[in-house]
Amino acid sequence: MLSRQEYLAMDATAMSHGLKRGDFTPIELIAPAIAQAKRLNPRLNAITSECYKQARKNAAELDRAKRGSSRVAGLPFLIKDLSPLAGQLQSNGSRLYHGFTASRSAAIVQDYLDAGLIILGKTNTPEFGLTITTEPVANGATRNPWNTDFSTGGSSGGAAAAVAAGIVPVAHATDGGGSIRIPASCCGLFGLKPSRGLTSIENDLGDCWSGMSVGHVLSRSVRDSAMFLDLVTLPEAKLFPKPDTPLQFEAGLSMTPSNLKIAVQDQHPFGESIDSECMKSLEKAAQLCESLGHHVEPIEHPVDYKAATAAMNTLVCIHTYQNIKKRLDELNTDLAKAKLETSTRQMAQMGTRFSATDYLRARDTLRAEEIKMLAFHEHYDLLLSPVLTKTTAKLGWLDMNSSELSEYGARYRSYGGFTALYNGTGQPSASLPLHSDANGLPVGVMATAAWGSDLLLLQFARQLEEAQPWPLLAPVATGE
Repeated sequence: MLSRQEYLAMDATAMSHGLKRGDFTPIELIAPAIAQAKRLNPRLNAITSECYKQARKNAAELDRAKRGSSRVAGLPFLIKDLSPLAGQLQSNGSRLYHGFTASRSAAIVQDYLDAGLIILGKTNTPEFGLTITTEPVANGATRNPWNTDFSTGGSSGGAAAAVAAGIVPVAHATDGGGSIRIPASCCGLFGLKPSRGLTSIENDLGDCWSGMSVGHVLSRSVRDSAMFLDLVTLPEAKLFPKPDTPLQFEAGLSMTPSNLKIAVQDQHPFGESIDSECMKSLEKAAQLCESLGHHVEPIEHPVDYKAATAAMNTLVCIHTYQNIKKRLDELNTDLAKAKLETSTRQMAQMGTRFSATDYLRARDTLRAEEIKMLAFHEHYDLLLSPVLTKTTAKLGWLDMNSSELSEYGARYRSYGGFTALYNGTGQPSASLPLHSDANGLPVGVMATAAWGSDLLLLQFARQLEEAQPWPLLAPVATGE
């Protein structure tokens, strides 16, 4: 039987190798995962609905079959509560979905099921994934495993807490404006937002926010991220053009990039101040890159952030109302009466006021900025920037349900600003946990590549991970 220490010492890749060698069985691997969840979730509130009994059953069936459908078969896994898992409760972080059970699985979730992953449950998210902390009224706040007084970031905050706390080595996440990269920064993880068009999505624009939102995972290691990216890479284009891809991302990690030209963005796009610790994280990353033989230089960002941000806000509001309207119709209620958080209701109301012309103008604006970034990456391989302008916020500092929405908006703008652009332009972008502040809380740095250069970004991240290894778990995982 695997001990807790043995379980926590492995990333998903090591677990996969152990299963293949027969060092342990799927049921023996799932047991410490469930035990870790039961031990820590009451403190962290990372998992909002569990299916441990079904997980044990699925692991036992896989064990009896003596084979898996892929190399990740038998690994413990969690699904973010914005993506449906057939037969499982789904709240979307909202009281509007209280008691709702999904009748189908999302396309990306089905990919995970087909690969033989053992699903332990669903992870917490802010209401409809609309903010960068995970403190929904419906399910309560998720607490940061590094210090439970602090936020995990959002919207994949439950996933980040579960991985950093050693419940699972990897967890499903989505990113529509920074929702993989921000929790990765707050919880000391690697978080890659893949290129638009690369990974599994649904068949309509609403479910992916017109291509701004993509799915992948949060992980402790870069190699785990690459292995899981292979699972959900589309075989052919779906709603959007599909970039050229290697046969396998994981196999491509064996190559080390050299002589990269790396741009550094050290100014906030809207003039907000950047904390000294966030600047230190960026400076240390740039120095590390130079020590590895890359060329690093500061730049002025080529994109019109004001126009891009306004366009993205238009699309998010439109799709927020579009998605909420489905549930309103099911419940035979309207937006004014619905149990929604204040900011969510306001965004949905704004969505009702935008026209088809507004929608098309927003899409055209983002396409223009996307073209600017394509030209930019003809000169630079990568772009380094902060993930956030401040170190991880305390719980309660950013309140979507605040009666003072002007204060909420001001705090949101002063905290973020760097991540969302690359959802609009569709580029791969990742947070790397290369620094910790004076209080021991992680501080990520963001690296962004040209559209379709996901492998280069993974190779670069792996190079930095090997040169400067980061802690794989928060102290709470081992009881320290």
